[in-house]
Amino acid sequence: MKSWIDSANSPDCPFPIQNLPYGVFSRGGDAPRCGTAIGDQVLDLAALEQAGVIDAGAPVFAEPALNAFMALGNGAWNAIRERLTALLAEDGDGALRDDTALQAKALAPIGEVTLHMPFSVSEYTDFYAGRQHAFNVGTMFRGPENALPPNWLHIPIGYNGRASTVIVSGTDIRRPLGQLKPPEADAPVFGPCKRLDIELEMGAVVGVPNRMGEPVTVSQADEMIFGYVLLNDWSARDIQAWEYQPLGPFQSKAFATSISPWVVTKAALEPFRTSTPEREKDLLPYLREPGPMLYDIELEVRMQPEGAGQATTICRTNYNTMYYSSAQQLAHHAIGGCRMNTGDLLGSGTISGAEKHQFGSLLELSWGGKEPLTLDSGETRSFIEDGDTLTLAGWAQGDGYRIGFGECVGTILPATAEKDW
Repeated sequence: MKSWIDSANSPDCPFPIQNLPYGVFSRGGDAPRCGTAIGDQVLDLAALEQAGVIDAGAPVFAEPALNAFMALGNGAWNAIRERLTALLAEDGDGALRDDTALQAKALAPIGEVTLHMPFSVSEYTDFYAGRQHAFNVGTMFRGPENALPPNWLHIPIGYNGRASTVIVSGTDIRRPLGQLKPPEADAPVFGPCKRLDIELEMGAVVGVPNRMGEPVTVSQADEMIFGYVLLNDWSARDIQAWEYQPLGPFQSKAFATSISPWVVTKAALEPFRTSTPEREKDLLPYLREPGPMLYDIELEVRMQPEGAGQATTICRTNYNTMYYSSAQQLAHHAIGGCRMNTGDLLGSGTISGAEKHQFGSLLELSWGGKEPLTLDSGETRSFIEDGDTLTLAGWAQGDGYRIGFGECVGTILPATAEKDW
């Protein structure tokens, strides 16, 4: 299918008519509102709604977040996608194509708008669901024979994170402060994190809630998911090493989690569904999947030191390596009676493949700092230094088109000096 917006028809365009991701944007002094990306343009859904060209069943697109639309459920999601496809198709409905005045109101070049957080994050949960990542980290700290904890092959392990510090791509991050305990020291010291890291993840965005005390099946959980974003769960590895026992990460993960500004829908990803890996241990019935629940999504990480002329690609991997799908994670989250809300965000856990260039964190890529990376600039890195910019990118490759997520970008600023707080 082609669009009358020519830029959407390029085979390497991340936002063809087959995608139609949702986000929130503003232009000039206008208030943030909902939009969709098509080619090199942002389509103003609030303007189309006001003109009576689209109707979700309730006025939802003039809001500064997608939550009201997400809460309407699959019927509204599918109806709006079908309507937008008809409006943007080369040989589709001419209500927008043939109305130059409406185009002037509703279309803006992506380069001329500001992209905001696409939804209001209700709660944030991060999982530890990539087998290779769990094996790599476990091997570093416990040896390969004890790399996976006894529960890992039976349960999607996760922890409740901080929704307040989930931020949109392009937001700078301060290096966190905290307690550190050097291996040779008898007591901890206070200071800035010295082993700052990324975690390459996907984030599932919950659209439809369940009721407290109401478990959901994996199939129902999949229906509850509105779409997916790229997610970088920044990690302070030295703070984490000291604080995580016995309850897990706390300040080492709470300072920032970056997401991409566009939410790619399940409908756009449907042609790229794939199955989770063969199980090494049978899962309990409530976690068994009725069909393919993962997606074939190519992922990469680029690192660019301050002043460097170009970024270095330090990781290439694929979402299809995950051991547990987001639907399984959501079903497990709700099985004990937990209420899941519109706007809940589930981090997949670090996505690492079997080869070293497929490892989704610097902890793995540098093997705990023992094997520094050499960047294209000639500089070396074991962990992130001040001024470094990290970029996550992802896409599902179709026949002559690709479903892109945009980029998830963050630059590290120096820690706040003690005299300033």
